[in-house]
Amino acid sequence: MVGAGIAGMTTAYLLAKAGRSVALLDDGPIGGGMTQMSSAHLTSMMDDRYFELERLHGSLGARLAAESHAAAIERIEAIAREERIGCEFERVEGYLFLAEGDTPETLERELDAAHRAGLGGVTRVERAPFGFDSGACLRFPNQAQFHPLMYLAGLTQALHRYGGRVYTGSRAEGIEGGTPALARVGGHLITADAIVVATNVPVNDRVAIHTKQAPYTTYVIGARVPRGSVPAVLAWDTGDPYHYVRIARVGEDDLVVVGGEDHKSGQASDAAQRHERLEAWTRERFPMAGEVAFRWSGQIMETVDYLAFTGRNPMDHDNVYIHTGDSGMGLTHGTIAGILLSDLILGRPNPWAALYDPSRKTVGAVREYTAENLNVARQYADWLTPGEVRSAEEIAEDSGAVLRRGLQKIAVYRDAHGALHERSAVCPHLGCIVHWNPSGKSWDCPCHGSRFDSRGGLIQGPANRDLAPADPSEKKRAA
Repeated sequence: MVGAGIAGMTTAYLLAKAGRSVALLDDGPIGGGMTQMSSAHLTSMMDDRYFELERLHGSLGARLAAESHAAAIERIEAIAREERIGCEFERVEGYLFLAEGDTPETLERELDAAHRAGLGGVTRVERAPFGFDSGACLRFPNQAQFHPLMYLAGLTQALHRYGGRVYTGSRAEGIEGGTPALARVGGHLITADAIVVATNVPVNDRVAIHTKQAPYTTYVIGARVPRGSVPAVLAWDTGDPYHYVRIARVGEDDLVVVGGEDHKSGQASDAAQRHERLEAWTRERFPMAGEVAFRWSGQIMETVDYLAFTGRNPMDHDNVYIHTGDSGMGLTHGTIAGILLSDLILGRPNPWAALYDPSRKTVGAVREYTAENLNVARQYADWLTPGEVRSAEEIAEDSGAVLRRGLQKIAVYRDAHGALHERSAVCPHLGCIVHWNPSGKSWDCPCHGSRFDSRGGLIQGPANRDLAPADPSEKKRAA
């Protein structure tokens, strides 16, 4: 198992509980990737609308999607209860309301599609239970929220009890299927009957999956509100990008958590303004909001047909499995992955296998597929542009920028003490030029979503190594 987020940990837990010998590898801490950036909604309300799922996957596909996400919430609840994991799990209602400029027809279409998908409990109500007038909205009963890192901590303890082993700080640098399957970690070689790569974005593929999904950065704030002043419900509007809302308990206050303002990763540099727009949106609707205690950003992988890719890795050996493409619903998609992948490895039938098959081709998503891949192709023009700054002297402390030095593009970070740190700006995955992310203090690839810390260390694939050192010969020539 490679990846210690929700998908990898759930798969490992279920396999170990079934009596399989399991080892889980991660180059960071447990839940240290996008899991810790989650706003922690657990919902069967699909981010991309059920009428869109019907268009792309048919009525049966939409029904299976609804069934699988509801089952994921139930499985998290059952595991937390059975393993006695204190993770603040709570059943709550969810509300979908109209964004400014949207029409009631959107709600009517979604209500009808949700009912056809088997969600008969979804109803139209006149407003969400907030102080502001949301207007007509859809009520989704029996949704949930929890603390994902507390849940993963408990799941790790349970995995150990069933004999599973967890190795953090262990990067799988080579992954190969066959008999046996192999994973190389430093100078060590691990053999297995099967390997699951659940690293948010597959680090064992060069192209196959990456043409069918795209990375988007999403922004979140957490503002303090008086305890009980905002009801503990989940909410989303119908905008594109949409806003999402939940309440978390922090100390003596509540925290209203609001996210949105998404954009293609590595293709915008206005993080501060996006956080400001989120704050303005929040204060307009929740005037009791006080200090904005937290600001952060995360990255979601949007697939061209809005559902995750979970199953056998395309064009690979049958004993290599992947999970990716959470499409903004990583906690439920990741739990679905745990159920589905453990069934596949154990040889058990699963009704969701075809729906989430990574090899699927969705005819109705040709437009989305073409648009996203044209966008990627345009990013290679960055090789021909000047640097973002002419000289490193223009870079402020605790900030970064790409500069041109001869034929090379260099990613330069100036730390809080004024020292400069230089790496090649070329992503080691497929050669795009990375861009500085001022919110995440990271270098983000605009093509396929690889992310690196301020000094070039790998945070997230599909790249599987750090940014290369800057070429010193170019620096000498420039001097």
